[in-house]
Amino acid sequence: MKFLKIVLLTIVLNTYSSPASAWWGLNGHRIVGEIASYYLTGKTEKAVIEILGTESIAMASNWPDFAKSDSTLNYLSPWHYMNIKGGLTLNEFNDFLQHDTIADAYTKLNFIIGELKNKSLPLDKKQFYLKLLIHIVGDIHQPLHVGRADDQGGNKIKVQWFSESTNLHSVWDEKLIEMQKLSYTEYTAAINHVSKKQRKEWQQQPLSEWFYNSYELAEKVYGGITQPEQKLSYRYNYDYIYLLNQQLLQGGIHLAGLLNSIYD
Repeated sequence: MKFLKIVLLTIVLNTYSSPASAWWGLNGHRIVGEIASYYLTGKTEKAVIEILGTESIAMASNWPDFAKSDSTLNYLSPWHYMNIKGGLTLNEFNDFLQHDTIADAYTKLNFIIGELKNKSLPLDKKQFYLKLLIHIVGDIHQPLHVGRADDQGGNKIKVQWFSESTNLHSVWDEKLIEMQKLSYTEYTAAINHVSKKQRKEWQQQPLSEWFYNSYELAEKVYGGITQPEQKLSYRYNYDYIYLLNQQLLQGGIHLAGLLNSIYD
């Protein structure tokens, strides 16, 4: 417990003094977590409560971004994404995953899953890894978290969001979601509609397929930028909001299925 107390104290001291750089933004992660909470089995829900206590999955989802304020946890930064060159076929992409040994979202998510299946893991480690798992699953459903290495997942692609200078990654992390002017619970209620058949199909997909789906969607997102510092506004929202909402929904469904596979 001493390890977790140190981390939490650091978060309290830093949360209000420096802004968090958040993948999917705060609300994006909370939406994914809130959706997941609707599809847990009773056994899984009980296990999650035993680990997180009164903290919901939605609120726990932001911890890994808040923890960036703790320099001792800097090693976690590469766990949030997987940069890869563009233009790969499915076979080439899967070959990359099979030989992937660096610290990135794919290798570390697999590592975390293995750790959480260890029933003798101390509570502070369970909390640590569960919060990371919740967060990373959300991250990889933001397409540019499986983006190109040369532009750092769109971070180096400068755009104008209405009259604001920003980058493509930030648009997908936060700008599109915040434009909807909904709380995470309102947003969840608006998009959390999926048939049992579709939910089952999504939850049968292997982890590698989640990554490849985001990789393909990232290529579409890159294709939407055709000029330097392109101005994005209402039309961009119209063209891409369905894709974004599908990724948020699928992220929540995938997260629930993964948690059920660990704890049920």
